Amino acid sequence: MVESEQVPRELKPFLDEDGRLTQWPSRQKVQRMAAAMLAARFEPGREYSEREANELLRRWHTFEDWALLRRMLFDWCFIDRDSDGSRYRVRPAPPPPRAGWGGAA
Repeated sequence: MVESEQVPRELKPFLDEDGRLTQWPSRQKVQRMAAAMLAARFEPGREYSEREANELLRRWHTFEDWALLRRMLFDWCFIDRDSDGSRYRVRPAPPPPRAGWGGAA
């Protein structure tokens, strides 16, 4: 279950009482919030077969489109996959930007 106070306000209308996505948001900003929430369900350092990744995603949404979710997680760099799509793993969080590396100094 997802703690309601941890869920961004814009994402709440798309979740049921168990914290599962009930539909894919239309706004990209909210889609990214949903993708981040789903990526957090993957265990860091663990590899998942395609079937295991689908099962994990299936548990966290109700609209039966795990392929869309898997594709969005990969396209937005939340997860990596082998080139043949057989193995998946969550990407580690990128380090914060360092001063002088494109961020504010």
